Amino acid sequence: MPATLYLVATPIGNLEDITLRALRVLREEVSAIACEDTRQTQKLLEHFEIRKPLLSYHEHNEMARSEQIIETLERGESIALVSDAGTPLISDPGYRVVTAAISRGLAVIPVPGVSAALAALAASGLPTNEFRFIGFLPAKSFARRNLLEKIADEPATVIAYETPHRILECLRDMAELLGTRPIVLARELTKLHEEFLRGTASSIHQMLETRSAIKGEITLVIGRSETKAVIDDLYGEVLRIRQAEGLSRMNAIKAVAKRTGLPKREVYRMFAVAADSNPQDKRRD
Repeated sequence: MPATLYLVATPIGNLEDITLRALRVLREEVSAIACEDTRQTQKLLEHFEIRKPLLSYHEHNEMARSEQIIETLERGESIALVSDAGTPLISDPGYRVVTAAISRGLAVIPVPGVSAALAALAASGLPTNEFRFIGFLPAKSFARRNLLEKIADEPATVIAYETPHRILECLRDMAELLGTRPIVLARELTKLHEEFLRGTASSIHQMLETRSAIKGEITLVIGRSETKAVIDDLYGEVLRIRQAEGLSRMNAIKAVAKRTGLPKREVYRMFAVAADSNPQDKRRD
C-alpha cells in the first residue's frame, strides 16, 4: 500500500473506546505518530503497549511540521495523525497537513472513532436529523454574543464546545439571547463522572452556580429555533389533514388556519417554507 496519512480517532476518556483498527494502524501501519501533546499520546500508547516515535503537531508549529510530515510521506513512510482526544481536525489541528497531502496526490484515510460532538448529540434527546457543529464558542464576550445572535434562528440542532471556566458566563449570554430554547450540557463524556444536564440555559446555570468548582470537558447541544419547530408542526398538521380527510392542499391549509386562528396566508407561507426543506413530501393537487 502506498504511503498514507491516517487520521486516527482516539478515546475522549474511556480507553476502551479505541477501535481494533486504530490499534492495528498505530502498531503496524505507520512509522511515526503526529500528535498534539506527546505526553498525552504517550500515555495512550503505553496503555496498549505500542512503541512508535512521536512527532509534536500543534497550532504553533503546524506549518513547519506539515511540510516535514509531507516529506516523510513522499519517502514512502506512512504517518498517523491523532489529537489529544477524539477525532483529528474536529476543533483540533490537522487541516493544513490534510490539504497539503491531498494536493500532492497522497493518500489520506480516516480511521473513525469517538467524537464528543456526536456522542453528546446522540444522547441529548434533541432532534438529530439535522445539526450544525460550530466548535468552541469564542472566548471574548462580544464575539460569543455575536455568534449566539447568528444562531438564534438556526433551524437545526447546534453543537458547541465550551470550557469550564467560561461556562457560567456563556450560559448567561445564552439565556438572554436564546431564551427558553432547550439545551443539554454534556460533561466528562465517557469518563467516570459523566453527566448530562437538561433544561434551559437559565436552569442549567442555576444548577452549576451552586457548585464549588466546575471541571471537565463540556459539550453543549442547543435545540433548534422555536420558529422552526412551529413551522414543522403546522406543516405536519396540514399533511395529516390532507391524508385523513382527503382534502386538497389549499383546503387543508384553510382548515389548519381555522383551527389555529392564524391567517391563511401565514399558514400557507410557513407550509411553503417547510415544503422547500422536505421535497420528498411535496404532492400535486
